[in-house]
Amino acid sequence: MITTPEPSGAIPDRTIYERRESAVRSYSRSMPRQFGKAEGVWMHDGQGGRYLDFLSGCSTLNYGHNHPILKQALLDYIAADGIAHGLDLHTDAKQDFLATFEELILKPRGLDHRVMFTGPTGTNAVEAAIKLARKVTGREMVIAFTNGFHGMTLGALACTGNAAKRGGAGVPLSHVAHEPYDGYYGADVDTADLLEQRLADPSSGLDAPAAILVETVQGEGGLNAASPEWLRRIADIAKAHGALLIVDDIQAGCGRTGGFFSFEDMGFTPDIVTLAKSLSGMGLPFALTLLRPELDQWSPGEHNGTFRGNNHAFVTATAALKHFWSGGDFQRDVKRRGDLLETRLARIAADHGFEVRGRGMMRGVNVGSGELAATVTAACFDAGLIIETSGAYDEVIKVLAPLVIDDAVLGAGLDILETKIRDAMAADYAVAAE
Repeated sequence: MITTPEPSGAIPDRTIYERRESAVRSYSRSMPRQFGKAEGVWMHDGQGGRYLDFLSGCSTLNYGHNHPILKQALLDYIAADGIAHGLDLHTDAKQDFLATFEELILKPRGLDHRVMFTGPTGTNAVEAAIKLARKVTGREMVIAFTNGFHGMTLGALACTGNAAKRGGAGVPLSHVAHEPYDGYYGADVDTADLLEQRLADPSSGLDAPAAILVETVQGEGGLNAASPEWLRRIADIAKAHGALLIVDDIQAGCGRTGGFFSFEDMGFTPDIVTLAKSLSGMGLPFALTLLRPELDQWSPGEHNGTFRGNNHAFVTATAALKHFWSGGDFQRDVKRRGDLLETRLARIAADHGFEVRGRGMMRGVNVGSGELAATVTAACFDAGLIIETSGAYDEVIKVLAPLVIDDAVLGAGLDILETKIRDAMAADYAVAAE
């Protein structure tokens, strides 16, 4: 049973946020607490409240908060006066990360991709990917998909579907075509066929693309999961039309959907892959763009950034790779836990005629409306569960629990979710009956 104590002691003065912090803040509006400590799957506020984290920094904390092995590796590195910032200079921390990433991730999966250190966030990795695709192919058009989310800088934002996010740009977002994602028109319409038809027709108005950019599971778009068959078709279409295939694995990667990459064992290999979020393993900013060797056509410094080499993140990422990915036990356990999550969510959904979305440990329940989802997540927070929504109308309640969560604790969190959905539905029925 999860219990969140009533606030005790003096309530911290949070007026500084109203007085000085930009109105752009969002999560703190639906979770009005001041947090001061976190460990494992738990976050603590300053008044004795403990919260089970089913958000995990939007999949940034796949290994939980302050994992002791990762934390100790960083503490040891700092205590030894290791390099904190080094632009793109060679450092011990970078060498260790590259060697470990090559040995534990790339080689076992038959990947020979080069590793490009971009700026520290996912949108930086996407910007580098689409910029490189345009450079290599000499084309301008990028094909993205409905409900896709790729970042908030202008190039990545142009590839993002959400109107509210796009509206903040202030300038036209061009040179991107948003084609229908798998299942967008329902199960009876193969949208890969539609894309092939459009690209094959010289009068369709769709220019030859530099790249096709796709998420295998759309995290912010509502946990829409593309089938392996559809993704293979998209990969074949990209190759046939001289476009590069970019997989955005920023939220779905690093084990969230089972394998280290979300496209593993699907029968295709992307030309470019973007990674971020849980790459550092500890919440430190770190992003990569992986590219086939023949695509590495950059001139020195042609794409750079002051923080393109976060050595502290190299240290924790290396520790995470060695601890979690040196064998198959962790991956098998994530798959098993993902199956448990699917079964439990399916039961919850079936009770109310809802729909389960997603894959692996990246799943949620489509409750049909953003209003209902907001009611449920607010009630969950009051009960000690941090959980958020996604989708075009915020109608999907999204479970992004740490991958290392204990089965019993996962079940207790899902008990809260199930209860609050049931309570919200009962309240709706009562109102309708009046």
